[in-house]
Amino acid sequence: MTDRFLEGRVALVTGSTSGIGLAIAQGLGAAGARVAVNGLGSAAQVGAAVDAVRLAGAPDARHFDADLSDAAAIEKMMAALAEWGPADIVVNCAGVQHTAPIAEMPTATWDKLIAINLSAAFHTMRLALPGMAARGYGRVVNIASVHGLVASVNKSPYVASKFGLVGMSKVAGLEYAGAGSRDTGGVTVNCVCPGWVETPLIEPQIAARAEAVGGDRDAGVRELLREKQPSGRMSLPAEIADTVLWLCRRQSHNLTGAAIPIDGGWTAQ
Repeated sequence: MTDRFLEGRVALVTGSTSGIGLAIAQGLGAAGARVAVNGLGSAAQVGAAVDAVRLAGAPDARHFDADLSDAAAIEKMMAALAEWGPADIVVNCAGVQHTAPIAEMPTATWDKLIAINLSAAFHTMRLALPGMAARGYGRVVNIASVHGLVASVNKSPYVASKFGLVGMSKVAGLEYAGAGSRDTGGVTVNCVCPGWVETPLIEPQIAARAEAVGGDRDAGVRELLREKQPSGRMSLPAEIADTVLWLCRRQSHNLTGAAIPIDGGWTAQ
């Protein structure tokens, strides 16, 4: 039987209509939380994501739409969420990527990535954290990246946004470290920093590498990861979700301001 330790809690997960975000939303729902789903997609895709969260066990799930590059839209979403049930848990998972050398990076692309990957988390945090502190329990989990800890070429806005997310989370962790108590669970702010994660988005890369090594998918994965991730295997979205769930437990009240790598040894090198 699933441990329903989040019964009575409300969670917002941005970027949760697919991939890692959806897995996190399902995990939180399975643990008993009502889940506010946010993310892109057609009406059918959004509906399927909400249904999947409910099927996982969420007492309720609802889509809260917002353009995360727009501070006013985020404020409107957070106000609607406060009426539905103020957020006890905020997981900032929405993110976008674009690769190009610095000299060739479009300025509009820089602005978009910083807005969605970093500023959106600032806005959800500034609006949610005071209420968490007043109630004595709150969890902010920012899905950063291994690229919040180390850099790669041609990813200047992505790396900058993820390094910024890690730094901002440390600041917020310090500011709210004294809120609540061991009994209430306190208020914590942490980052999870995944390396390679097996999502549909990267399946074409796996297939291309597998074809180059005779059609062996596992060998293709190892080839794709060879340069960066020593384990030679990817994480699954549900495994990232398990780490988020652990951070939401009352027993994690003293873990704050951390950046937790799930990267198969990438950042240990």
